[in-house]
Amino acid sequence: MEAIHITDVAPRDGLQNQPVHLGANDKLRLVQLLAAAGVRSVEATSFVSPKAVPQMADAAELLPLVHAALPELRCSVLVPNLKGLERAHAAGAAEIAVVLSATETMNQRNINMGLEQATEISERTLAAAQALGLRTRAYVAVAFDCPFEGETPLAEVLRLAQRMQAAGAGEIVIADTIGSASPGMVKERMRVLAEAIAPERLAIHLHDTRGMAVANAWAALEAGIRRFDASVGGTGRERAAAGNLATEDLVLMAERSGFATGISLDGLLEAIDFAQERLQRPLGGRAIAWLRRQREKTNSSNNTSPETATT
Repeated sequence: MEAIHITDVAPRDGLQNQPVHLGANDKLRLVQLLAAAGVRSVEATSFVSPKAVPQMADAAELLPLVHAALPELRCSVLVPNLKGLERAHAAGAAEIAVVLSATETMNQRNINMGLEQATEISERTLAAAQALGLRTRAYVAVAFDCPFEGETPLAEVLRLAQRMQAAGAGEIVIADTIGSASPGMVKERMRVLAEAIAPERLAIHLHDTRGMAVANAWAALEAGIRRFDASVGGTGRERAAAGNLATEDLVLMAERSGFATGISLDGLLEAIDFAQERLQRPLGGRAIAWLRRQREKTNSSNNTSPETATT
């Protein structure tokens, strides 16, 4: 079975907009449950301004805890600029990620600077991270549609992805930030990108806003992509369950389609149960009800005596 590689972004993207703020110990426990399920890569936190994103204010406390508890886990952190990189490095980061939005208006509205300036800051941050010996990822956000400018031109996405490649990003993550992509769009864009950038350096980050995240993941697989972001329980930007592509949905689809993930669905359910108890709201992707029924059947079977089973 061909392997696919999943980075679970629940500890960062999944928690950064939640109304309930988890403490460092609860975040660590979530990461530990993900690792126990077989997840080998997580995006643990973000070194952004604590005033802007108070849910990530404990980044410098959390990261050393994760490294100490799970030294073999691939653990990346998001940094917005050189200042964020400095903080992340001081906390012991081994891998960082930058985020570059692909349109002028998105950059102006989100970080109050133009596209060219934002691109240069990402490039400088990647260069500085490499000089420190860190692994690097670069997101190209709103790579399908922008909430302000509409459809993002493929040529612009390709141009920016190539600039991130030239800047030394080890992995370039094409992000459907607002969850508006469709399978045909995903397949076309990822095919074109994979012709210009080695497919093993490409990943995709999907949201389920319109209910097509799993279909879009399949389209990416058909285009040759084998690296995915996902978030256990579907946690993400939106407060409903349909935020990010749910890790459990991706794992179920991939393994039922002949790909190996190395991730246990039962283990993911343990992480979901923990997260929803702490966040005080229901979580779970599109397959969550079926997965829970399967677990109940297994538990019921295991608890049934041989005499009862024959009646």
